[in-house]
Amino acid sequence: MSTMDVSRRASKPAAAAGSSLDAKSKHSPSPLKYYADEDPSLKVPPFLYLVNASAICAFFTLLYYLLSRWREKIRSASPLHVLSAPELAAILAFAASSVYLLGFFGVEFFQSLLLRPPSDIWADDGEEERVVSVVAEEGALKAPCGQALDEETTKLEFDPVKPAAPKAKPVETEKWDEPIGLTEEDEKVIASVVAGTTPSYSLESKLGDCRRAAAIRREALQRKTGKSLAGLPLEGLDYESILGQCCEMPVGYVQIPVGIAGPLVLDGREYSVPMATTEGCLVASANRGCKAIALCGGANSVVLKDGMTRAPVVRFGSAKRAAELKFYLESPTNFEVLSSVFNSSSRFGRLQSIKCAIAGKNLYLRFSCSTGDAMGMNMISKGVQNVMDFLQKDFPDMDVMGISGNFCSDKKPAAVNWIEGRGKSVVCEAVIKGDMVRKVLKTSVEALVELNMLKNLTGSAMAGALGGFNAHASNIVTAIYIATGQDPAQNVESSHCITMMEAVNDGKDLHVSVTMPSIEVGTVGGGTQLASQSACLNLLGVKGANREAPGSNSRLLATVVAGLVLAGELSLMSALAAGQLVKSHMKYNRANKDVSKVSS
Repeated sequence: MSTMDVSRRASKPAAAAGSSLDAKSKHSPSPLKYYADEDPSLKVPPFLYLVNASAICAFFTLLYYLLSRWREKIRSASPLHVLSAPELAAILAFAASSVYLLGFFGVEFFQSLLLRPPSDIWADDGEEERVVSVVAEEGALKAPCGQALDEETTKLEFDPVKPAAPKAKPVETEKWDEPIGLTEEDEKVIASVVAGTTPSYSLESKLGDCRRAAAIRREALQRKTGKSLAGLPLEGLDYESILGQCCEMPVGYVQIPVGIAGPLVLDGREYSVPMATTEGCLVASANRGCKAIALCGGANSVVLKDGMTRAPVVRFGSAKRAAELKFYLESPTNFEVLSSVFNSSSRFGRLQSIKCAIAGKNLYLRFSCSTGDAMGMNMISKGVQNVMDFLQKDFPDMDVMGISGNFCSDKKPAAVNWIEGRGKSVVCEAVIKGDMVRKVLKTSVEALVELNMLKNLTGSAMAGALGGFNAHASNIVTAIYIATGQDPAQNVESSHCITMMEAVNDGKDLHVSVTMPSIEVGTVGGGTQLASQSACLNLLGVKGANREAPGSNSRLLATVVAGLVLAGELSLMSALAAGQLVKSHMKYNRANKDVSKVSS
């Protein structure tokens, strides 16, 4: 049999063998070996091995020779189309060896070498083949080779006459999880919700069972949309605890992994800080910063100011009348009366100041007050409403356009928060020894100081940043906020931060600080009372309200946020200075495994 005959027979699809498949057989990229195993007449004669080896050696030798000659011609500026006799002979021999190798092994063999998928895909194919072979040995019965395995019967058959169809991955139809324990009455409610006769938002009040309402709403949603929520957990959440304060119309909850950074040594105490994040490297980076700080004696923090703000907008018939209210509110003689009116709305809310800004006949009143251990938005809003009602008596022509006029400013980047502060204003600092900068952070004091000036200060100024004079404060703030039940949207102003670095002690050591004027946190109310978030607050020792010193728990949480931001800034800036950022993200933030298969 000639070589080309063998190649032609090897390149054609073969009929599947009638006997059972070998469960231990492995897929080979060369079709010749597979068919030789099926038909002994297709086995390669021994002399062909020598011919093949010679052809392969000639191919690569000639290729190297031609590339070398090409490089020499380019260097000497010789015309490439002028060929010497050895070069012409080498080109012809190279073409002949290429044709021979393609003819013998087939084009598919070389495609499998050049276009080989990642290792995890090959592993999946191998696993699929093992499943197919086991099923063929055990079950055996009458289905085409490429047909998808049925999940119920798990049967497969082979047609001994027809060629085996190419292997294809099973086509999965979208299915959703059926809630456990649905009764006949539940089915009626689901049908009513799908039909639109029962509003989905009213299920909790109608059924009196929050978990059952969530299950029925979830099932109705799946039937109505035809989309599966199978990956969204339903069980494991206390739906009673979120009713009326955290989330409306729940159908499940989202899982976010929580990592621990630390210990963070801050003000002489150690803290293990929970971080809820899906970004690889973030917890590891914060950990490295914590290590450098701890080895140098820890960080120190100071709460500069503690006051939540709310700013209603009112309108008058004239600018003069608006100015009269401005003078009235900012007069020290009137503050005591206004303060008593404001404070009557809460045990913990205490009015601190009122600052006004006028725009024509519109007046913006920025109230600032302490709020104890609560973040305080609801508390201050009630106090402001009391004051508005009181002012209406002396200023009956005042038209309250909105309880919030964006001069607060909540959940938006604003210069007023950057300058005046909102929530807790904190500064945190540490001195990192030069040898720790080199050993732990893998860079130098000089490199960090220069990079901080060029990136965090000058670069942010060039970008017109507002409160963004830092490397990634928002990363740390958001991770802690989600873990401890804060409002993640307030990360906008809470991430306002300026990072400063300078060489101290004759340039040997590094002084690093973060100043954050508007950290908005609380340890009571909102999401802080949920079980998972409450556990994270308990880990930090700030769970609930501090009865002995109201407000101290929320202030402590704010300093922890600033302390971990300091650690994160230190680590990321060091990675940038040392050129490690891309390498670390490729290592820790680019997983190759198929997460969907792992989760299933």
